[in-house]
Amino acid sequence: MSEGALPKEDAVLRVDDLQKSFGGLAATDHATFAVERGTITGLIGPNGAGKSTLFNLISGFYEPDGGTVEVNGTDVTGLEPYEVADHGLIRTFQTPRKLEGMTVREAMLVGPRNQPGESFVKLFATPGAVAESESTNLAEAERILEEFEIDHLAAQPATDISGGQMKLVELARAMLAEPEVLLLDEPVAGVNPTLAKKLKDQIRRLNEQGTTFLLIEHDMEFVMDLADPIVVLDQGSVLTEGTPEGVRSDDRVIDAYLGGGT
Repeated sequence: MSEGALPKEDAVLRVDDLQKSFGGLAATDHATFAVERGTITGLIGPNGAGKSTLFNLISGFYEPDGGTVEVNGTDVTGLEPYEVADHGLIRTFQTPRKLEGMTVREAMLVGPRNQPGESFVKLFATPGAVAESESTNLAEAERILEEFEIDHLAAQPATDISGGQMKLVELARAMLAEPEVLLLDEPVAGVNPTLAKKLKDQIRRLNEQGTTFLLIEHDMEFVMDLADPIVVLDQGSVLTEGTPEGVRSDDRVIDAYLGGGT
């Protein structure tokens, strides 16, 4: 266990001794931490601390040089992103991808996992089951859009809505995948204060309903108000972990932000 890491009795995500180097430079340096089920866990650190690399390693977009990633006790290290997602780990991106030629409703329907219509065999062998699944997914998408109070955007082209609205759509779409743990990469970056508050309220609501979150966020006020515990990354390693109050007053964290990254 890394210095400052807290023991977790019911971890949905475990990262153990994770390592990744690029051209001899260690971007992830023996990082170890866990995300307790039912929490909103924050991941913070100065620029260049390795937060995005760590997210990419956990979600399968990068292959680690060493260490392991476990979701619900299953080793998912080195799996493809879709395989990691099949185990219940879903992620969003700092800049959501707007799906050309799709309405918001259609973009939502990309979210569900293991859709039978994605299989040519099932598409032709059991068209009734495919149609029933698509009807169920559509009803669920409409329900979630309404819960997020963005159902009025359903028929709009996904490319026409604002960046903040797209972040709400991406969060809503991720919920269609019924995640065991949802990784959010800077959910309020570039978002106006009104939409940022709406995103915070939605994350808190979803967490109260049982969704576990791990989020990267540079907006300290946002993450300190929302997340507990908070994991601090510095130079690719876990520096410490604790409550927002404990992290805010930790001299090592202060030093890392003032003298660590640029």
